[in-house]
Amino acid sequence: MAILSIQSHVVYGYAGNTAAVFPLQRLGNEVWAINTVEFSNHTGYGSWRGKILGAELVSDLVCGLNERGILNRCQAVLSGYLGEAQVGNVILETIKLIKKESPDALYCCDPVMGDVGRGLYVKPDIPGIFKNNLLPLADIVCPNQFELETLTNMEVKTIDDALIAIETIHKIGPSIVLVTSFREKPGELTMLASNKSEIYKVSTPELPLGNGIAGTGDMTAAVFLSNYLKTKDLKETLLRCTASVFCVLEKSIKSFISKNDKPIELELIDAQEQFVSPIKTFRVDKIK
Repeated sequence: MAILSIQSHVVYGYAGNTAAVFPLQRLGNEVWAINTVEFSNHTGYGSWRGKILGAELVSDLVCGLNERGILNRCQAVLSGYLGEAQVGNVILETIKLIKKESPDALYCCDPVMGDVGRGLYVKPDIPGIFKNNLLPLADIVCPNQFELETLTNMEVKTIDDALIAIETIHKIGPSIVLVTSFREKPGELTMLASNKSEIYKVSTPELPLGNGIAGTGDMTAAVFLSNYLKTKDLKETLLRCTASVFCVLEKSIKSFISKNDKPIELELIDAQEQFVSPIKTFRVDKIK
């Protein structure tokens, strides 16, 4: 079985598929990667080279996979940064095609649009593609706090706000909602996971990430999806995902301090054991 991952790609550093494919592989998955953009580095550096690859190429590559007769082996589809809205329409058709060939395949939508403090960093027509086209077909959606607000047109400042927003997302379609980062208390970051009938939360110390680390959300969505495919248990998946992500970020910060690099990059290779056997775990609480 395999996971089809459709998102951005950078030559240097980690974002999009470079942040998602290796963790998926390290966790034992076959991965078919289709890149929506090809950049020299992620945009956090302020300048980059490369281009958006576009909907036509994505569609052509999916067509090629279909011609090989392998889509019935697809266990899940993971989508992230689109580059342009037309790619969202291709993903829409791809999900329909794969669910026809592999009815039990899951679609995990990472609605990459922006972040708290940074705001929206995609083209203005992309949020509508996520909300109106992709979310209704998604089984799992993985927004951060900013993206949760954008998808629901709500201000989300408290846990109660988040629970209302999560319920709003469920009504659009996804049966599982993972809020990948939520600031509930100073000095802490919280993840929330809901499957309509149960909601869990887990909090970790907020690491000194400065302006953040590119690719963190891409990595988180990939690790969550992989663990859910294996366990089908929401609480266990949240526990494993949080532990792995925190340990990778902690190691990345230590490496940044020793190298004095800017900006911080994920240390996926050096920290790869944390995907399989993280050295720290955190308490998961049921809140509904």
